[in-house]
Amino acid sequence: MEKTIEWIKTNNFGYSKMIDQTLLPYIYKKISINSSKDMYSAIKTMIVRGAPAIGIAGAHGVVLGAIESLNCDNFVDNIKQIAQYINSSRPTAVNLNWAITEQLKVLEKNKNEDRRKIIELLIDNAIRLENEDIEINKKIGEFGSSIIPKGAAILTHCNAGALATVGWGTALGVVRSAYEKDKTIKVFADETRPRGQGARLTTYELTKDGIDTTLITDAMGAYFMRKKMIDVVVVGADRIALNGDTANKIGTYMVAIAAKYHNIPFYVAAPKSTID
Repeated sequence: MEKTIEWIKTNNFGYSKMIDQTLLPYIYKKISINSSKDMYSAIKTMIVRGAPAIGIAGAHGVVLGAIESLNCDNFVDNIKQIAQYINSSRPTAVNLNWAITEQLKVLEKNKNEDRRKIIELLIDNAIRLENEDIEINKKIGEFGSSIIPKGAAILTHCNAGALATVGWGTALGVVRSAYEKDKTIKVFADETRPRGQGARLTTYELTKDGIDTTLITDAMGAYFMRKKMIDVVVVGADRIALNGDTANKIGTYMVAIAAKYHNIPFYVAAPKSTID
């Protein structure tokens, strides 16, 4: 499976490589991120987006900060400062802080090691987080597919697919896993204003996979529910609070209220790293 974002190892430690999602669906292009400032910008301007993918971008940003700090007097402190700088790029997705914290744990545990070894350990940990993300998403898909009725019409909001993660996806991971078992399922994708992630990214992913997908405006969901054309709603999450409350892209609340009114099951698909 091709990764949305991945660390590319080279003789000089390497760099981060990711899909530029601001160009989709018209242009598919991967770009290289070689500095912590560029990673900050990539997260801030939504070149990389989706809570799990942003988390991995944060892990890569710490590595880039470590490489930049290699010859600094205060190596460890410098990395920590850059980590906080990267962390400030996106306040919504808790996965960013989670992944950066995972990297800082490695830094703290090995702070007395050779600097080059510390960088290698940070790289290895970042790659571990990448691979775990895909496996976690496949598990989410496996669990989620078991509650999707045969021949279901699934409504989703925003994009919680492979593009929002390292691969496979959370909400769309559920769709993909369900589709593997039942080719008759179909999806209604909200356009998701103001950035149009549903229109630009969800439809791009699902049609590429051959899954029957209908793009609708954000205001049409309740109408299709009333017409009994929606069987289940599955969305992702940017953050889940201790009491179970969840925050997701603007418009999700409206979908949840409509689903409750029409007695339609509403599910949130997310990894543990999204729980705050």
